[in-house]
Amino acid sequence: MAKDYYAVLGVAQNSTEKQIRQRFLELARERHPDRFRGDDKDRAESEFQEITQAFNVLTDRDRRRQLDLELTRPSQTQQGSSEEAAKVYVTRGLEALRANDVNQAIQSLERATREDPDSGKAWYHLGLASQKRPGGSGRARAALAKACELEPMNAAYLKEAAKAFDEGGMYAEAAKLYKEALDWGGEDAELRAAFQTALRLAKSTG
Repeated sequence: MAKDYYAVLGVAQNSTEKQIRQRFLELARERHPDRFRGDDKDRAESEFQEITQAFNVLTDRDRRRQLDLELTRPSQTQQGSSEEAAKVYVTRGLEALRANDVNQAIQSLERATREDPDSGKAWYHLGLASQKRPGGSGRARAALAKACELEPMNAAYLKEAAKAFDEGGMYAEAAKLYKEALDWGGEDAELRAAFQTALRLAKSTG
């Protein structure tokens, strides 16, 4: 059977999109990893990824319709195995990065995003790896932006994406991402200064 994302969020199958969004925001505030420490933080990160994926599916009309169909019949999809495969490729990518094999890291992380396009973690690390390749800044920004799209309340992802756009001279987008990182990650003097600088540059160059 398909994963019951309604159960993950604790909403009824006939819930409206507005109700789903409200419930997601409630859970996101309760379970945001930045509110926890140690083992609790690891568990919160896992739960946060799960509720984010549920939100992404249930607010996409086509994917929600497909889910509804799969919940009423035995699923023939390989989603579970794809997610596991993606995790394996992310691990290989990180191992390659630690060995300074950037090309191999990018290949593994790109495979991870193909196996599980909804993995914010895979896109995030692909972005970081792409930054290490000469001429890879554009690819890095795209991957980091995708990670933020999938996990819009992950302050770490938002911060790295903001820095990537800032370094690329895209100050308006950088300022937006810095602001979102501050909103979700809490006050940070260095981040606040970067936000104000990007905002000023965006206004002066816009």
